[in-house]
Amino acid sequence: MLKSADFIIPLVNFAGMKPGDKLFYFNLKNVDGQMVGNYDFADKYSLLMVVTCNHCKYAQAYWGRLKQLAKKYEEDSLGMVAICGNDTQAYPQDSFENMQILHKQLDLPFPYLFDENQDVIKKLGAMRTPEAFLFNNKRELVYRGAIDDNWENEAAIMQVYLEDAVEYSLDGLEVDYPEIDAVGCTIKWKPGNEPG
Repeated sequence: MLKSADFIIPLVNFAGMKPGDKLFYFNLKNVDGQMVGNYDFADKYSLLMVVTCNHCKYAQAYWGRLKQLAKKYEEDSLGMVAICGNDTQAYPQDSFENMQILHKQLDLPFPYLFDENQDVIKKLGAMRTPEAFLFNNKRELVYRGAIDDNWENEAAIMQVYLEDAVEYSLDGLEVDYPEIDAVGCTIKWKPGNEPG
C-alpha cells in the first residue's frame, strides 16, 4: 500500500557521492545467502548499483527494464547489482525473505543485495527507489540518478539516461550527463538513521 510520502517530485540537489568519487568497500548479503562485494566484480569493466525495493510502484515498473539492461550488456563486461535497504519494520514487503521471493519470481539475472544497516545506501547518498549509480573501470562514479524519462510508459521513453551512460562508460568515454534527478519513492530510513 502506497503512502502519501511515496508520491514525490524530483529532487534538485544531490547528496552523497558525486561524479568522480571512488567506490567504497562494500559487502552485502545476496538473496542466495552468499556475501557479495566489490571484489566479485573485479573482472568487470563497469559496475552498476541500483538502489531499489519491492514495494514501491516506481521500483516495480523498472524491474523488467533492468533485466533487459543486464542481459544486453553482460557480454560487454557490465557488472550489476540491485540493493534494497528500506526499513523493513515499517515496510515488511521489503524484507529479506520477500526479496528472495521477488528475485525468484522475476528470475533476475543479477544479485539482489540486502543493506540491513543502510550503510551502503547512505554512503552512496541514495534518496529514491529506484536510483542508479554507475562506476567506470577505475570504480569512479560516472553517473547517478534516473534510469530513463518515463517510469509509467516504457513505450513513451524519449531519454534512456542510464543506458546511454553505460554505453559511454563501457567505451571508456566521459558521460555527457552524469547526474539526472531520480524519480521514485523516498528511501525508508530507520528511525534516527536519516541522513543529516
